[in-house]
Amino acid sequence: MKKRAVVIVDYQNIHLTGHGAFGGGRVKHEALVHPLHFANRLLATRNEKMGAGYDHAELAQVFVFRGLPSSSHNPKGYARNLAQKSHWEEDSRVIVEHRPLTYRYHYTAQGQRATDANGKPLLDPKRPVEEKGIDVMCALAFVREARNQNVDIAILASHDTDLIPALDEVLREGTAKVETMNWYDSTHRYRAAQLRSIVQATWNTSLRQNDFDACLDLNVYP
Repeated sequence: MKKRAVVIVDYQNIHLTGHGAFGGGRVKHEALVHPLHFANRLLATRNEKMGAGYDHAELAQVFVFRGLPSSSHNPKGYARNLAQKSHWEEDSRVIVEHRPLTYRYHYTAQGQRATDANGKPLLDPKRPVEEKGIDVMCALAFVREARNQNVDIAILASHDTDLIPALDEVLREGTAKVETMNWYDSTHRYRAAQLRSIVQATWNTSLRQNDFDACLDLNVYP
């Protein structure tokens, strides 16, 4: 009997670390990770490495947490992001949750928000656009799904060490089997940071170049 697995995806973290290792010359937004392909590939690789005699897993749900560009500051990015969400959620197992990106504004010497000739606020070029709160959303979802009686395995897909306390909490509760993953390239000795709990060791599935290529979203977005 296969175990029911839920995958929690810290999307930008997984996308950017994967692209950094295996993206080659591809533009970041043209080498997106498709959440369903990613989760299926992760479980297939896990099951193969587990081998006979161990519990194999099948995908029950994949939760994706991602920053959403501003419709005024980045209308193309905003529209593209929503189109991707719509496409990915065509499979009912995929749920994408957004949180608006944080923009930093430029201020005048008088302390007022600077604007252009059309009255549009000017962004501070020295302070990058950031995701805020995505790690908290991932942590809450991970704890929630681990407590779900219909979930056998909760897999945390991220390299963000800020999520280790959530991993520790679930392991202490013992409500579900917990696993992690990371990108790994033995050829160039690249290994994205693996989340390691201080409570106990967990199974980790390493994904490689061929896995990243199999996870790509080949759909063309406007």
